[in-house]
Amino acid sequence: MDVITTHTNADFDCLGAMVAAARLYPGALISFPGSQEKAVRDFLAVRPEYLTGVVRAKDIDLDAISRLIIVDCQHGERIGRFASLLDRPGLDIHIYDHHPVTEQSIKPTGGLICPRGSSSTILAGLLMEQAAELTPEEATLIMLGIHEDTGRLLFASTTQDDYRVAAWLMERGARVNVVAEALSQELSSQQMGLLKLLLATLKTTTINGVNISIAHAASDRYVSDVAALAHLMRDMENLDTLFVVVDMENRVYLVARSRILEVNVGDILRRFHGGGHATAASAVVRDQSLSQVLQRLEEHLRVEVNPRVCAGDIMSAPVKTMSDDVTIAAARDLLTRYNCNAMPLMSAGRMIGIISRKIVEKALYHDLGDAPAIDFMHSEFMRAVPTTPIADIQEYMVEGNRRFVPVFKGEELTGAVTRTDLLRHMYGGRRGEPGALYDVDALGFSAKNRSIAGLVNRRLPAASAGLLRDLGDTGDELGLEVYAIGGFVRDLLLGVANLDIDVTVEGDGIFFAEQFAARYGCRVRSHRTFNTAVVIFPDGAKIDVASTRLEYYESPGVLPTVERSSLRHDLYRRDFTINTLALSLNSTSFGRLTDYFGGQQDLQERLVRVLHNLSFVEDPTRVFRAIRFEQRLGFHIAPHTENLIRSAVRMNVLDKVGGLRLLNELIQILREKEPAGAIARMAGFGLLPFIHPALRLAPETRRVVDEAGRVLAWFRLLYLPDVCEQWQVYFLALGDRLTHDEFHDACRRLAVPGRVITKVFGHRRQALGTLDAIQRRLRRNPNVRNSEMYAWFHGLPLEVLLYLAARASREEVRRFVSNYVSHLRKVRCSLDGDGLAALGLAPGPRFREILDRLLVARLNGEVINDEQERALAQRLISSDDGVGVAKMHH
Repeated sequence: MDVITTHTNADFDCLGAMVAAARLYPGALISFPGSQEKAVRDFLAVRPEYLTGVVRAKDIDLDAISRLIIVDCQHGERIGRFASLLDRPGLDIHIYDHHPVTEQSIKPTGGLICPRGSSSTILAGLLMEQAAELTPEEATLIMLGIHEDTGRLLFASTTQDDYRVAAWLMERGARVNVVAEALSQELSSQQMGLLKLLLATLKTTTINGVNISIAHAASDRYVSDVAALAHLMRDMENLDTLFVVVDMENRVYLVARSRILEVNVGDILRRFHGGGHATAASAVVRDQSLSQVLQRLEEHLRVEVNPRVCAGDIMSAPVKTMSDDVTIAAARDLLTRYNCNAMPLMSAGRMIGIISRKIVEKALYHDLGDAPAIDFMHSEFMRAVPTTPIADIQEYMVEGNRRFVPVFKGEELTGAVTRTDLLRHMYGGRRGEPGALYDVDALGFSAKNRSIAGLVNRRLPAASAGLLRDLGDTGDELGLEVYAIGGFVRDLLLGVANLDIDVTVEGDGIFFAEQFAARYGCRVRSHRTFNTAVVIFPDGAKIDVASTRLEYYESPGVLPTVERSSLRHDLYRRDFTINTLALSLNSTSFGRLTDYFGGQQDLQERLVRVLHNLSFVEDPTRVFRAIRFEQRLGFHIAPHTENLIRSAVRMNVLDKVGGLRLLNELIQILREKEPAGAIARMAGFGLLPFIHPALRLAPETRRVVDEAGRVLAWFRLLYLPDVCEQWQVYFLALGDRLTHDEFHDACRRLAVPGRVITKVFGHRRQALGTLDAIQRRLRRNPNVRNSEMYAWFHGLPLEVLLYLAARASREEVRRFVSNYVSHLRKVRCSLDGDGLAALGLAPGPRFREILDRLLVARLNGEVINDEQERALAQRLISSDDGVGVAKMHH
């Protein structure tokens, strides 16, 4: 039996989400775990036809429940008697909620937890994807839930999805007049009396530089909808943050509202076992007096309220600048190269103005490319210092329509706050709303503080975690910020084993590597062109160290030009958002995760996404990496990123990529555990013709590729000491339908090293000829001796043999290869030339003939030990005509 429930004191969002869930789970029972808010009770009393078939919780047989669907709640103490089911083995628990995940959250087996303005939006969004039909009553109840929790779509927590779902509900007949009437009820006399008491006690204090308003009251009887009073008070008094605390019927009710980033009321009221999100939350406290709750609230506020953020906390540094003698055309090139929308102009080390991309583009439209940029710069600008409040910068940007505020220490330009910096601060560094939600079971950490120090200790071996701290300690001693970056951080969050640590340093990475190596007895191999170094440990382990840098491309497909820059620019140059995460290693911030470009969200949504629209034009090899990550991680390439790949293919940008770079990317794909899916994706995107115009993934080629996977899996199970280059087997399989000339043309296009062609690929013609000979031989006589198999396959590289097994259409041929690889190729005679001489054979051509005859006998089981082999040799030596049949079968 399926049961849909929610939290006690259910509001309209609970009601709307339950109605939507009933559509997703046909036949499920709807049951409130306790009472509903007065506004909900009054609505259903006047319009009972809107919700029918509700079952009382006490009338449900808990033992009969196989799946519990919980909406708008994640905490067991808020779902009444249904909480007794949570520890029952085998119970399926689906949760749909828009509140942040916490350590106390119920661990679900299904459902969806994500940042939306309401839980009703989440469930209705799923119905919208299914093109489900709703009655006007159902659409109205869901719309009520959305409007209540988003403040009629005006709260800061409102998302684009809330608007999209609301529009879809309108199309399904939602009655907005009913919604307006339900949410616009006049205050009762009891509510008016309580509001008067709250306004009389309202007090605003400053904590950590932030204004916090608290109002409290006591009532002998229960007064409903305190949340509406809190919202009304906040708007009447224009308060940034408000906590309303009311003692009623032996319980203390807390309701909080916040408009500012420094105060996350959801986090604070979770200290009281309540729930909510950053901008709105509530809690109910039992067994404590009003004064005790107020005292606890003040204690938690002093810990939880973040200090007022200043320019120095969010600014980007160092700042890219241009000299005062550049032209408009040169300014455009600089803005484009460094991906900036505005840049300071400098004269004799002093900032004199700002030139914006918008002004440059207009000047170029008027054919002023040769004019000095200084003639069109903004010479009046805000001069911030590191302690300038963010609120002042925000006001300047919004009211003055500015996008760039320089930050000075004296006359020295030390950083800049851009619109991007400001928005990232406001919205937590991710696409979507502050406090984006994550599946803590999947990612292992809470999004709020973005610290994964605990995850580092849980998921990494002690030696690796200690190494990270050693790197951070070295950075502390040198005054450098040190980060672990890239795939190591990505895989740490995903729970994938990866001890390949890449480190970046805000400063001189080579100097850092040298100092670290000196402290810990390591060697350093440096590359000054790219400001990188490799630290080599005594046991051979390595760590790559780089300076934070940016890259720009002079033309599509060429290698980039590198310049030192900030961490943000360093991460922006990377291929995909999931590889832009940086983990701080310095002791004071160890485990802090920096996410400028939404990498965490894309990890949660399992998407591979580029950072900008020219990504594949600047570096076309990223096309192959996108496919590789998609297949390796089980992700999907984001739709827009797919479109950019197809555009890059149409533009033939891969023609500009050098063969060796293309080969390296192909090798990485073909070395993956199961590359067949990636090969299919390459074919689907039209990438194979860039390897050779005739290369296609025909059905027969697909069969050979798939069979190559099975053959390689069989070979690995043999646990032989032989080294097999998997990529070469797959490359032969992929080029199976190419002629010999076309295959070698493909090798030339990819600049395949000559040693690989000589050792492996050069045997392709012989191998395919052998395969044809085997087919003809089997048609004549299906009985094949071991010596024949040996003659066919001897001298062929292991990779070519495995390719032949994959290509063969007859099972007998695969058995032949299997027999040769696992057994026959290791067969040897005990006698050699010296042994034959000791038996009295004079040196000459008969040496080779007799040795071949002995090997044939060994292969075919005519002799099974050294004694029998010696006896056969003696007979052959003494025989006048015995060697006439001694030649191997070829």
